[in-house]
Amino acid sequence: MKLSDYVARFLAAQGIGHVFAITGGASLHLIDSISRRNDVDFICPQHEQAGAMAADAYARVTGRLGAAIATSGPGFTNMITGICSAYYDSVPVLYITGQVSTFRAKGALGVRQLGFQETDTVQMCQQITKYAVSIDEASRIRYELEKAVYLAFAGRPGPVLVDIPDNLQREDIDPEKLEAFVAPEKAGQASAEKDHEEQIEQVRALLQGAERPVLVLGWGVRLAGAVERAVDLVEHLNIPVLPTWGMKDFLPADHPLLAGTFGTHGTRTGNFVVQNADVILSIGSRLDTHETGTPLDSFARQAELMMVDIDPTELAKFATLGRPLSLSIERDAGDFMADFMAGPTDFSGADITPWRDRIQGWQQQFPECPQEFYNQQAINPYVFNKILAEESADGDTFVLDTGCALAWMMQSFDFKPKQRAIHAFNNTPMGFALPGAIGASLALGRGPVTCIAGDGSLQMNLQELATVIRHDLPIKIFLINNHGYSMIKQTQEQWLDARYNASSVEGGLALPDFTALAKVYGFKTLTIKRNTDIRARVRETLDHSGPTFCNVEIESDHRVLPQVKYGRPLEDSEPLLDRHTFNAAMIIPPMAASSTLDD
Repeated sequence: MKLSDYVARFLAAQGIGHVFAITGGASLHLIDSISRRNDVDFICPQHEQAGAMAADAYARVTGRLGAAIATSGPGFTNMITGICSAYYDSVPVLYITGQVSTFRAKGALGVRQLGFQETDTVQMCQQITKYAVSIDEASRIRYELEKAVYLAFAGRPGPVLVDIPDNLQREDIDPEKLEAFVAPEKAGQASAEKDHEEQIEQVRALLQGAERPVLVLGWGVRLAGAVERAVDLVEHLNIPVLPTWGMKDFLPADHPLLAGTFGTHGTRTGNFVVQNADVILSIGSRLDTHETGTPLDSFARQAELMMVDIDPTELAKFATLGRPLSLSIERDAGDFMADFMAGPTDFSGADITPWRDRIQGWQQQFPECPQEFYNQQAINPYVFNKILAEESADGDTFVLDTGCALAWMMQSFDFKPKQRAIHAFNNTPMGFALPGAIGASLALGRGPVTCIAGDGSLQMNLQELATVIRHDLPIKIFLINNHGYSMIKQTQEQWLDARYNASSVEGGLALPDFTALAKVYGFKTLTIKRNTDIRARVRETLDHSGPTFCNVEIESDHRVLPQVKYGRPLEDSEPLLDRHTFNAAMIIPPMAASSTLDD
């Protein structure tokens, strides 16, 4: 069997139906082998970055391995941003790169490059993969592929890379004689289980004594395949829950225990809750600075903070950064919740009715989208998201780009049951949404996907409009078109006296007529310019069976509200005194150490 045929067979055996691949001199054998199979297909994006991102989204939707292929040199380097997105969000993706033939490799010569388009792929990506290896002998292919896939899922998941020289791809191998990879056995299981039992009892005791408890759930819960278990835990504990952005979609918006999102771009209520809690149990979130603000010791200022995470370094960072944890539990999120739920079922803590009443009061006082926003003639982005949520259906999938389009959606979109929101939340690159939507649609059997992208973000992978049309994917693109980089403008207003360099057309950007471009590519196009037109145009976009592009005109001075000034703690949120500001009392109400609810 030809080695490249073995690779194609291996990919199919992982349950991968689509591999995102761009050809080149060092990858053409791999792609050719895939083309001759009926159980796996290749999809040609227009750029390797888009292919890497599409494979990432494919894995997020399926819960299985994603895969992308690129040639050596620039083919690989173009993938790096997408690989970073998978790495920082712990998404299992297998990236395969071609490489120059072994007899053209520079080896120990000391030169920069010997073979044409030779690049030291492994060394360059070691910091953004869980495992990266170059095949030096054809007989190693099975071992290295199996090891890579094992490591992609073991512990904290993440991407892996296998680099295969061109001449080895063409070698004949005997699959029956290839060395297999054997996963290592886990040690110390009995003592670890005893420790976990003791920790669960500590968690239970702290929660039962709390008057202002909060449950934080993060992306690690979904990585563990434990979303339904998380819903059960919420119902069991019956305490307010704050999802991170990666888990914003796990509960419907009308759930009585859902308190909002928190962090530098969270909701007012969510930040009030996390900063005034007396006990916080965080499961599956690394609680990065986007969620905690800075300095870290200002986060959850009165709370006993307990954290469950599979990565010990994420737990250890808190002591180093001046916010020691009350309890750190190195554990898979799903396993921890299962163990907790297997304990006593009569969980009942202190009477937290006053705490829940206070949260409800904040939600009423600080709505994400007050009525005055609906009264504006021009489109308000918060109104757009509310109406889009109302017109969407249970189970819909949304792939989001970064910037204001993402923050507005995370603050104000009311998710319905079984809906998904997909984004590269930690690397958060401009340009993720369109290739991500392609990967998601293919993962869903060419199902409908809603893509939400800003004008700046769409520019980064605009070429992938061609991929959508080539495969006639039912992707609905809503372009949040505010004619510039609004989130950067907001930072420039806070720090640089509103000098909009490189963030506006006047400051140097070149922004095309997106509707005209989409029409040329072959999309059905629509435009929304007024609040009163949102519902009808959204409905028309969602109802169209084929690729659809809706240009949503947002005035350039709309901002994310609230937003914590970069580098500040959550309680130092500053009001933006422009015409879009409402309810400027943004300072988080303090609560007395005696646990009273007085401001």
